[in-house]
Amino acid sequence: QVQLVESGGGLVQPGGSLRLSCAASGFTFSSSSMSWHRQAPGKERELVAWISSAASTLNYADSVKGRFTISRDNAKNTVYLQMNSLKPEDTAVYYCWAARVGSWGQGTQVTVSS
Repeated sequence: QVQLVESGGGLVQPGGSLRLSCAASGFTFSSSSMSWHRQAPGKERELVAWISSAASTLNYADSVKGRFTISRDNAKNTVYLQMNSLKPEDTAVYYCWAARVGSWGQGTQVTVSS
C-alpha cells in the first residue's frame, strides 16, 4: 500500500524557517521523482519544487527560488523541503507527490503570520 506522510508544518513568523518531511512507503522510492506542491485557500494547487530520483536535477517555482531547498534521502525513503525566509504568501497546505505511483500525501499546514 502506497503511503506518503508529510510532517513538519506549523505556525511561523515572517522570516522564519520550517523543514517539511515526507516519508514514503509501499513503492520503490529511489526510482521515483518527487515533488512538493502547495494549495492556499481559494487557489489551485501549485508546484513548489521537484527532485529527480537520484537528486541530480532540482527545479523550483520562481516564487521560492533562493529560499526553499528540496532534498531526499533514498536510504530513509524521505523527501524534504527546507523553507527559509518565509513570507505570509507561503501560507498553504503543502503536499508531496510521488510521480512513479501518482500519489499524494495528506498534506501539512504551513502558516506564516506575525
